[in-house]
Amino acid sequence: MTHSPLALALAVALAMPLAVHATVADPAAATAAAHGDDPADSGSRNRQPQVQDLDAISVSGALDQARNALSPDTGSSQYVIDHQAIAQLPLGASTPINQVLLQAPGVVQDSYGGLHVRGDHANLQYRINGVIIPESIGGFGQSLDARTIHTVKLLDGALPAQYGLRTAAVVDITTKSGHDLGNGGSVGITGGSNATLNPNASVWGSHDRWSWFFTGNYMENDAGIENPTASRKPIHDHTNQAKGFGDISYLIDNDTRLSFLFGVANNRFQIPNNPGQQPAFGYLDTVDFNSADLDERQRENTRFGVLALQGKLGATGYQVSVGQRYSGLAYAPDRIGELMFNGVASAVTRSNRASTLQADFATPMGDRHTLRYGVYGSFERAASGNNAWAFPVDADGHQASTTPVNILDASRLTARTWSAYVQDEWSLGANWTLNYGLRGDRYQLVRSESQLSPRAGLVWQATGSTVVHAGYSRYFTPPATEMIASSNIAKFDGTTNAVADTGNNTPLAERSDYFDAGISQNLGSAWTVGVDAYYRKVQRLQDEGQFGSALVYSTFNYAAGRVKGVEFTANYEQGPLSAYFNASLGKAIGRRIITSQYNFDPDDLAYVNNHWIFLDHDQRLTSSGGVNLALNDSTRVGADYLFGSGLRKDGDVPNGASLPAYFQLNLNVAHDFAFDGFGKLHAQLAVINALDRTYELRDGSGIGVGAPQFGPRRGVYLSLQKDF
Repeated sequence: MTHSPLALALAVALAMPLAVHATVADPAAATAAAHGDDPADSGSRNRQPQVQDLDAISVSGALDQARNALSPDTGSSQYVIDHQAIAQLPLGASTPINQVLLQAPGVVQDSYGGLHVRGDHANLQYRINGVIIPESIGGFGQSLDARTIHTVKLLDGALPAQYGLRTAAVVDITTKSGHDLGNGGSVGITGGSNATLNPNASVWGSHDRWSWFFTGNYMENDAGIENPTASRKPIHDHTNQAKGFGDISYLIDNDTRLSFLFGVANNRFQIPNNPGQQPAFGYLDTVDFNSADLDERQRENTRFGVLALQGKLGATGYQVSVGQRYSGLAYAPDRIGELMFNGVASAVTRSNRASTLQADFATPMGDRHTLRYGVYGSFERAASGNNAWAFPVDADGHQASTTPVNILDASRLTARTWSAYVQDEWSLGANWTLNYGLRGDRYQLVRSESQLSPRAGLVWQATGSTVVHAGYSRYFTPPATEMIASSNIAKFDGTTNAVADTGNNTPLAERSDYFDAGISQNLGSAWTVGVDAYYRKVQRLQDEGQFGSALVYSTFNYAAGRVKGVEFTANYEQGPLSAYFNASLGKAIGRRIITSQYNFDPDDLAYVNNHWIFLDHDQRLTSSGGVNLALNDSTRVGADYLFGSGLRKDGDVPNGASLPAYFQLNLNVAHDFAFDGFGKLHAQLAVINALDRTYELRDGSGIGVGAPQFGPRRGVYLSLQKDF
């Protein structure tokens, strides 16, 4: 294929600074180390970042520590990955955020970049430097970039009262900082299989009380969405994606910092084709259509901005922020093709604008207590549109005309959310810590729903190397407003897009009781192992599905759900060698669908109303792991893998069977080249799915599953990166 002019221009632009720096002396070693993407540095997991103590950096570091103190994790499970560990992944900092998170325990991969943590569908909360970033409309693209990450912490289990609304897990990102990195930047490019081209550039620095960090990248390739077939090269699957992130901070005084965070993502996708399909409908005088020639497309846009004031008033630490996020999605069908294959062609649009206010406070109360409290509010306006074409049908449901009719359906929703919490971290002695609290949430859409949620978490430092935790949390999870599409199903009566009028109830907030307990053990100075078990009893369990030809998700509820599992983790770090291993065993079931019923086959709906079934994203056994070895100061080799026993598919009953198990092995080698007058150039070669094993993530069957998707075939990628 021919690369777009934009991609080639970016590649040339990124090459120019490399040429310029060929005449500049080597950057200071301290700056390179601060950047942290040097593979000679050992990556770490489940370790807290260190704070430098230099001039203005000491002020920034103290404020970072104060900000961290606002967000406890007492009683919950956590898994930490730092930027050096990300750099050691096969694709390094070019690794999408969702694939970084797949290296944590209990995280299951799905098609379209989806993630399931501990048997939940999506329901992830993203925080950047302690600030909640409202989720974007679900699609294929990632809105955030791994190059922004200093550390990312995945919190799940029985969360303290501070965390609510999105409760499957909290993805807590601490960004890189110009105060820590010094003045400099980085340019690079990744290219390889499937015509991949991914240039990137970052710049960071500080001056007096100002600091900044900016990064941006552009990516295009010919495998933007999972292939619906097992072929090596998908048909009609090009993507163009552009992302940017910025963080500007100003130290007002030694106790106060003002920060502005912003991010943008603009992603374009072709929808891949499945050849060999036979049309089911005629269109005017046309009776044949090659499914390999379909031209369906989707575009996704996300942008957010947050202004945060963080500091101390006496002994009380605080962070107050206001922000706004806009997210939009537009699906453009191949009108003739989709009418002939599906009997309906829908141009679908969705948008959501969320304005937020967040305030968190922490006040020490003597030597044994820390009182934390805060509020959160959001105001959302969501819109959905459906410009559909369908064929008329006769009384028996057969196509009555080859001339389609146009039907317009649209809705606008306004949602308000208010939350408040208070919690006390109580040191019961040298080895015991209790965190107990209460959270209140209220969500208003078509109706108002609210809940008071008690939380309690206990941590016991049994020995110097053994930590035991246990917790209970009551959760209240409103439906994702951007996933609610209020349809007037009566408009489609008498057409090929008619549905059985089995109910059209608006999705409800989920309510659940969560129990979690685990133990972490250090074995010598190199090994850390852990076991964690959880159980969740759910009322109005939320799930999401793809219904219709447009590749967008919609929310629905089961009346009840049960989710349980156990996780095992092991990490090793000693000298030049580091390794990790995660395994999880889980089960997620639901019964009786009570909202958005019209989306389901009446027979499936009748069965689920009287029987427990597996959720479509249930996967019994999941595992991930990796190893990285420094051969010398400039060369590293590594490998990682993903294993899954298979997501659900239809069997004798809905979601009654599993897809075959899969194993994906990825390999990489990295080397730092040193050139006179140019300095260091980091090169990394990655082989994704090195064994070229063909595996299927979805086969198109199951509750809320719309199409088959396969995992990636073998791909080879080369990354070059230059810091300056």
